[in-house]
Amino acid sequence: MTEGADWQRDVLRELADGTPEPAAPAAPSLPAQAAAEPPPPPAPRQMRDPRVPAPVPESLPTIDPRLALALGGPQHGDSAARRAGASLRRLTTSATQEVAQQTRFAQELQQPVTTGRVIAVTSIRGGVGKSTVSALLGRTFNHYRHDPVLTLEADAALGTLPVRMGADTVRWSCADLARILTPSMQLTDVTGYLVPVADGGWLLPAGQGRVGAPLDVATYRTVTLALRRYFAVTVVDCETLPGEVARTAMDTAHARVVVAPMTAEGIHGTRQVLDWLAHLPHSALATTVVALSAGTPDATIDEKAALAHLREPGVPVVLLPYDRHLAQGGPIHTAMLGRNTRDAAVHLAAEVMQRAVRVR
Repeated sequence: MTEGADWQRDVLRELADGTPEPAAPAAPSLPAQAAAEPPPPPAPRQMRDPRVPAPVPESLPTIDPRLALALGGPQHGDSAARRAGASLRRLTTSATQEVAQQTRFAQELQQPVTTGRVIAVTSIRGGVGKSTVSALLGRTFNHYRHDPVLTLEADAALGTLPVRMGADTVRWSCADLARILTPSMQLTDVTGYLVPVADGGWLLPAGQGRVGAPLDVATYRTVTLALRRYFAVTVVDCETLPGEVARTAMDTAHARVVVAPMTAEGIHGTRQVLDWLAHLPHSALATTVVALSAGTPDATIDEKAALAHLREPGVPVVLLPYDRHLAQGGPIHTAMLGRNTRDAAVHLAAEVMQRAVRVR
C-alpha cells in the first residue's frame, strides 16, 4: 500500500469482502434409494438484526474492592535520595545533549501515519512485565500524539492490562465488540464501547477478569482490522509465545516489542524468538525492538553482555531499569515513575514507532 492510497477505503473493502466459507466435506456414498431423496435445505444463517440492540455485558471491577484496600498509596519509582542526586547532576552538567535527544524522540513519536499502525507486545513467558510495557507504550503515545491511540488486550489469561492502565471497571471485551462492529460505525460510536484512559486514549480489554473462553485468532483479526481505521496507533498486549494469537499478532503487526527479563533463561529464550522472527517471510526482525526489563534491583547478570547478545541479530535493545513504582503493582501513575524509567519508555516508543512507519 502506498503512502498516497486511500487506506480507509482499502480497509472498508477488506471488511466488506469477509472471509471465504470453508469447503464442506464430501458426502459418503449412499444406497440408490437414499440417494434419490433430495437433501434437506441448509439452515439459514443466523444474522443479528441491526435494529435489535446487542446484549449489554455486566460491568465488573478490575480489582476486588477488598484487595484494592491492600494496595496502599503508590510509591515513587526513585527514592528521595536518588531524586535529589539526579536533580543536582542536572544542575551541574550540560543539558544540550539531553534536550537534543528528547527532541529527536518527540519527532519520531509524532510522525504522521496514513494507515493505523499496530504494535504487538509479547514475551516468552508471563510475569516479566509484558502488560507493564504495553501500558507504558500506550501512555507514551497518548502523551505525544494528537490523534486517537488504543491499547488493546489480546491476552485472555486473566491479564493485568486494565489494572495497569488504571481502569476501575470493564464491560465490553474484544469478543463482544467483534460481534457488533460494522463498517458504518464512526469513531464516536466505537469509543462508546471502550474504556477511556485517565491520561488520554482508549482501552479495550480481552475479557472481564474471569476465566472464560480464550481469545481466538478470528476474533483478533476482526477487531484489529476494523479498529485500525479509527486509531493512529494500536498497542496490542498479546498472550505469551508460542500462543496462536501471539504468533498471529507478531506476524501481522507493523512493529513488534519482545519483552525479555534480565535473567539468563529470559535472554536465551528471547534470542530464540529473534531467530524465529528473522525467518518470517516479510523479515519481521527489521521492525522488532527488545525491551530488556530488570525485575529486581539485585540482578547479577552482566548488563553489557546481555545487551550485546540480544543485539547480535541487529535489533535495538532498550533497557527498562528496576522501578519501585512498577514493582508495587496496581495502576501506573506516570508522575510516580522514576526518571530513568520515563526516559526508557519514551526511547522504546520512539524506536518502535520509527520502525512501524516503515511498513507501507
